[in-house]
Amino acid sequence: MYNPQLETFLRVADAGSFSKAAEEAFITPTAVIKQINILESDLGLQLFLRTHRGIALTESGKSLYKDAKYLIQYSNDSVARARNVMQEKNNLIRIGTSPMTPGQFLVDLWPRIFELCPEIKFKLVTYENTPENANEILRNFGKHIDIVAGWFDEEFLKTSGCAALELSREPVRCAVPVGHRLASKDTLTVKDLYGEKLMLNRRIWNSYVDKMREDLLEHHSNINIVDFEFYDVNIFNQCENDNAVLMTFDAWKNVHPLLRIMPVEWEHTVPFGVLHSPSPTKTVRKFLSAVRAVLEL
Repeated sequence: MYNPQLETFLRVADAGSFSKAAEEAFITPTAVIKQINILESDLGLQLFLRTHRGIALTESGKSLYKDAKYLIQYSNDSVARARNVMQEKNNLIRIGTSPMTPGQFLVDLWPRIFELCPEIKFKLVTYENTPENANEILRNFGKHIDIVAGWFDEEFLKTSGCAALELSREPVRCAVPVGHRLASKDTLTVKDLYGEKLMLNRRIWNSYVDKMREDLLEHHSNINIVDFEFYDVNIFNQCENDNAVLMTFDAWKNVHPLLRIMPVEWEHTVPFGVLHSPSPTKTVRKFLSAVRAVLEL
């Protein structure tokens, strides 16, 4: 960042002789003199007056002496700032968030995670929830986004090229419009859904949901199952507009203000957790370890 011979120049000026400066630097006087000669040659300046009584700074040397300390300190501060920026970047986790990939789990866990990893910083990165964006994020963890929260199964992880830390098994819920006949109930039974249009994400989206679908088709054929392609806000709008029932989870309770998410008396659950790269960075690994410790997974 600066000519290291400036440090030798300052040492000679403070010591008042080449030999004393050499002792302080643990090098020979000849090496000190050589460095000063090279510095003077490179700058085109005479920095020291050399007499039989010793050395003294020239007027140019006095001017350089005033600025050299500032130059060295400024350079060191600049490098320190750059290292801090790199350290912050290395300790930063970027969390993808959208209405369908909520980050509330992190808010709930954050105080305890911070106790274990106070150096880790978090940045929320919002994105539009589309199939194209979802695929891009999952296949390129670490490029713009490091982790997202979501529901998954093994096939999903395989086809998406990502990995996951399972946090819980989330019970499958049903969302109904606030004006729906079922909205006044505290809990739904499967028979409450008879005669209703139940909106389920398409087959192969999740094997756990597919098992639920097969169970309903086999044992509760009075439920009218309607497939849709992808979870986004439009699906919640459609549920409300059609006065239908939508398969959902507790984490989506705030997606649509006119829908009520209700528990159902069945045993269907889906794995929920942190989706990340199969080869996570050191910071992400540290974060995942902290999550495991906090939740005692």
